[in-house]
Amino acid sequence: MQRSTCEKRRRLSPVGAGRLSRSGVKSAALERKQTVLFDLTDLRLFIHVAEFKSLTRAAERMHMSLAAASSRAKELEARFGVRLLYRENKGVRLSPAGETLLAHAQQFMQQVERLKSDMQEYNNGIKGHIRIFANTTAVTEFMPEVLSAFLATHPQVNVALEERLNHDIVRGVQDGTADIGIVAGPVPAQGLEVLNFSTDRLLLATAPEHPLARSGRIPFADTLDHEHIGLHEGSTLQHFLDRIVAENGRQLTLRIQVRSFEAMCRMIETGVGIGILPQSAALRHSRSMKLALVELDESWAVRERSLVVRQLESLPQYAQELVDVICGRSHGTV
Repeated sequence: MQRSTCEKRRRLSPVGAGRLSRSGVKSAALERKQTVLFDLTDLRLFIHVAEFKSLTRAAERMHMSLAAASSRAKELEARFGVRLLYRENKGVRLSPAGETLLAHAQQFMQQVERLKSDMQEYNNGIKGHIRIFANTTAVTEFMPEVLSAFLATHPQVNVALEERLNHDIVRGVQDGTADIGIVAGPVPAQGLEVLNFSTDRLLLATAPEHPLARSGRIPFADTLDHEHIGLHEGSTLQHFLDRIVAENGRQLTLRIQVRSFEAMCRMIETGVGIGILPQSAALRHSRSMKLALVELDESWAVRERSLVVRQLESLPQYAQELVDVICGRSHGTV
């Protein structure tokens, strides 16, 4: 009876009839190992190696022996079939392939941390999460109003809104880091759906007594002889203006850089300098400040504003509803 039972178990075994030999077990384990290029420990270790330029210090940070860290590094190279590290007397440095792996590893680990955070939010009662990358004006001027209305009707949805440059916004949507992107002007958005929903223009703002205040329309080049008030370095608008100036072989003299359009207008009002800002922001702040607004005689001053998504229909329903809210509020911004 006992033999019969054993034979029956062997017949039902998923590895097929007969007993799997030790060599077969090792072969199967090796095959599984070869199909997995890396695990999270490998990536964390590699990031620390790049940070410290030392396998020894990376191993200490990971609480593993130097031999184990060295073995993992060599296995990574063997699995990818390329050299990732150059071993030197004073430590290690990354090869070009290693630099590429580092960039992907950092992005991958960021996604892991976001995944953990998102899952924790579900435990806290959150049932949806939307990540948005947007330009300066969207973040500071009109998205607060949009999100206030949206979140009031979607209390179990969490939104992360981050200010980014246009090309970073598009890349974030393409690689899945962001669900929705808000950009201004023409941007290369290969493989994405682009929804144009508003137009705004850039204006020159000056103090009322400034020599340019009475100009009807003015070329941007004529403003470059005067000191400007600019936004911070990470601002989409400032990055755009710097590019326009560079393309024309000129230089923008920045008297001061600030963090918001309100601060920018305060400085302009007191005569510290002049500034370029969106019409929507200029009109809003001109209601409470003494500003002269002058049109720019430039085709690029008029900018289309757009949403970018990978595929609208693939977004969760609550994210599609947010897109509808944004597109339904045609506040002009850049």
